[in-house]
Amino acid sequence: MQKDKHIIHMDQDAFFVSVEVRKNSELIGKPVIIGGSSDRGVVASCSYEARKFGIHSAMPARTAKMLCPQAIFLKGNMDEYSKASHEITEIITQNVPLFEKASIDEHYIDMTGMDRFFGCMKFASELRQTIIKETGLPISFGLSVNKTVAKVVTNECKPDGQMEITYPEVRPFLNPLAVHKIPGIGDATYRKLSEMGVRKIETLAEIPQDLMFKILGQHGLSLLQKANGIDLSPVVPYRERKSIGTQTTFENDSMDISKMRAILSGMVTNLTFELRSQQKLTACITVTIRYSNFETVTQQARIPYTALDSFLIDKAHDLFKKLYSKRMLLRLIGVKLSHLVSGCEQISLYHTSEEEYDLYQAMDKVRQHYGVESVVKACIVKSPPRDENDKVIKYNPRKQKLNKEEGEERKKSRIRTFINSDIGSTTKLDG
Repeated sequence: MQKDKHIIHMDQDAFFVSVEVRKNSELIGKPVIIGGSSDRGVVASCSYEARKFGIHSAMPARTAKMLCPQAIFLKGNMDEYSKASHEITEIITQNVPLFEKASIDEHYIDMTGMDRFFGCMKFASELRQTIIKETGLPISFGLSVNKTVAKVVTNECKPDGQMEITYPEVRPFLNPLAVHKIPGIGDATYRKLSEMGVRKIETLAEIPQDLMFKILGQHGLSLLQKANGIDLSPVVPYRERKSIGTQTTFENDSMDISKMRAILSGMVTNLTFELRSQQKLTACITVTIRYSNFETVTQQARIPYTALDSFLIDKAHDLFKKLYSKRMLLRLIGVKLSHLVSGCEQISLYHTSEEEYDLYQAMDKVRQHYGVESVVKACIVKSPPRDENDKVIKYNPRKQKLNKEEGEERKKSRIRTFINSDIGSTTKLDG
């Protein structure tokens, strides 16, 4: 363990609910549930009053209604939650030297070395009060020697709390806690550990390394370290403008609108797959077009945090419609997703159903196994060639070779992908 590290973990208290309470004070003290408005939906967030009835995130809405019939269900507004998140991030940006935005409602702050100028606990407490005063939203924090312990500390002192666990206190603090308090232990892992009789962190910390590796592989060794209060992962500097995008230049300029929409759909589909693979969400989409006279125009829109194909494709088409205002040929089209944060889509909360989300997960599994182009939307696939009897001509690689025209067409479809991780700098990679 690095004894001299000072890591702060700040986490909003029931963030989505808190934003709704800020808008409507009549919700104060009442069991409020965000999402799950239909019987097939799930709970995205709930107030601490609702949690007293056993309600928690990802619980089916039907179960939540049975546990608490008097609960107030709200559909939620991700756009407002995104704006509130940016408010908090802006305050932290102005006050700390190094921080990581781990998700829409939590931040890690590295204060290592700053304790010689002022007490880290005093600084964290003042920062917390500043956020509460300027945003009107409750927040808790934990201060300790690494990210894992700081996160556990935060969870133990919520809601509306703050706590510091110094190096000598780490093991005494962790030992009596249940193993599921360790970040990274899901339901399946918890069941497996429970079957072994491992229910407390102290018991987990004493399991031999070779046994943990045999049971849970590399993940088991990582959990063993965390149980002993060890976490060497750094606080990754946050850059608001981190982005991912694609663009393609046509071999021949075109003004085929249907073709442009299909290309946009394909671009967004590839980008969202990459977002979900990296467990990231985007809050901004930008569409770029370049006319045949080299005039380049762009338009962007701030959106609720998402990584869903359907929503982003519709938004890209809307932006393209606004951009393409001249009856001129186009030579380039591109899409960029920016303001990325770590996180996963909330099922059945705003613009997706449980069935649609399950479909995305199934498609992603196929792509991960067979390649990104193994599953694509029908609108971006060309109709197969047919003979004079209108029958599909099957391609036989043993008998046919790509002619020059087909080869050129394949070149056109190549998309140039870039990842922009620094403000003002762009790295292009050929895809």
